[in-house]
Amino acid sequence: MEKLRVKRWDNEFTIVLGGFTAGNNKIYNPEDLKIIKTYRFEGDSNPGDSSILYVIEANDGLIGYSLDAYGVYSNHEDEKYDDFIRKIVVEDREEQIIFV
Repeated sequence: MEKLRVKRWDNEFTIVLGGFTAGNNKIYNPEDLKIIKTYRFEGDSNPGDSSILYVIEANDGLIGYSLDAYGVYSNHEDEKYDDFIRKIVVEDREEQIIFV
């Protein structure tokens, strides 16, 4: 997250009615986005401490992230987030390429 902040890519994509937004008055559909890196963090003893960070690039060049907990510990009450994130194309780039 610090690397994203330094690059000014600390735009948080959140689910809203109609798609994802990053607070820029735009709504993105899955086809407008690419997941360019995924990081998984697992808790030592509690599965509730496990989370996933998606680094996302929009078709207008905006780069940001979406953060969620795993499975039943998800931060979202319904399946809308999971359904949306599954529709985004994954282009897993090497970290060296992203953070040059």
